[in-house]
Amino acid sequence: MRKKVLGLIATVSAAAVGLISSSRASVPSQQPAAQEILLPQEQKHLKNARQLTFGGQNAEAYFSADDKQLIFQHQDEGVLCDQIYTMPVDTPDGKVATPTRVSTGKGRTTCSYFFPSGDKILFSSTHAASPACPPKPDYSRGYVWPIYNVYHIYTAKPDGSDLRQLTHSAGYNAEATITRDGKHIVFTSTRNGDLDVYTMDADGSNVKQLTNELGYDGGPFWSYDGKKIVYRAEHPQTPEQIKDYKDLFAQGLIRPGNLEIWVMNADGSNKHQVTRNGAANFAPYFLPDGKRIIFASNQADPKNGRDFDLYVINEDGTGQERITFHPDFDGFPMFTSDGKRLVWASNRNGKVPHETNIFIADWSD
Repeated sequence: MRKKVLGLIATVSAAAVGLISSSRASVPSQQPAAQEILLPQEQKHLKNARQLTFGGQNAEAYFSADDKQLIFQHQDEGVLCDQIYTMPVDTPDGKVATPTRVSTGKGRTTCSYFFPSGDKILFSSTHAASPACPPKPDYSRGYVWPIYNVYHIYTAKPDGSDLRQLTHSAGYNAEATITRDGKHIVFTSTRNGDLDVYTMDADGSNVKQLTNELGYDGGPFWSYDGKKIVYRAEHPQTPEQIKDYKDLFAQGLIRPGNLEIWVMNADGSNKHQVTRNGAANFAPYFLPDGKRIIFASNQADPKNGRDFDLYVINEDGTGQERITFHPDFDGFPMFTSDGKRLVWASNRNGKVPHETNIFIADWSD
């Protein structure tokens, strides 16, 4: 559910192109040349880029703790709702790897992550409520996100077996990630009547609510040392904004117009706003140094709001630098443990408009 004002974030998980008809995906015989992937101004920080997926909508690709595997969500003509896939980052012969589905193939899934031990995965799914895709939202009130109240968080072995439900409270439970010591999970839930950030132990116990401001708080990620959480938030301020938010929320919808990046301590203390640009900022992730954050934003496209790019910013909101310049969507960035490689999702190099694929590049800091 981390997806167009916005017209574009939605295509990451809503458009249907390409073809996967089973649990394994078809891939091309060879990689595109690196110079076909990166623009000249992007090569200040990104080198040796490779395309890892080909066709459909692929997003939210995150590394395993040993940086050898990726877990991500995929949708296309043969997979009508997002499902979770894994794939190796590198192959012995250097060819494109073949992704393997590890979710049930039923309902809609989102926000997958590896346990640091490597023996389990984490993701959210609606399959327990129905094997069918959840209904699409009503766009008669403008661009909105659906908040499906049948999402629950699950764990499974890396091959998808031994599926176990981790959350049981009614409402939306998704957007989960885990600390690098494997002890604590942070996630987003509506269990108390609003969209807030929570933590729980790795087994689902000891749930704690960290945010309580009216509005959407979500998309949280831990810092590498597990002491801080970075997240996105939209807090309505005016009476008109508050009414609009509450009316939509009552229908299981939100309007993601102005998302800002925030940081708080692991216990919810010391909340502070990082960005103040009035744009749609999302998918924040700490750099390994714990001082900077990489995130996606459409701040360079105030007229249409369709062009999302990656930016790096200090935690105090200073020193912002633009990383990608492709005139379409770039988002969902994550670094390897050593900070030497970056993975992200992008519309670049697609065979059809708004096709979204996963890319990886060496990071030059």
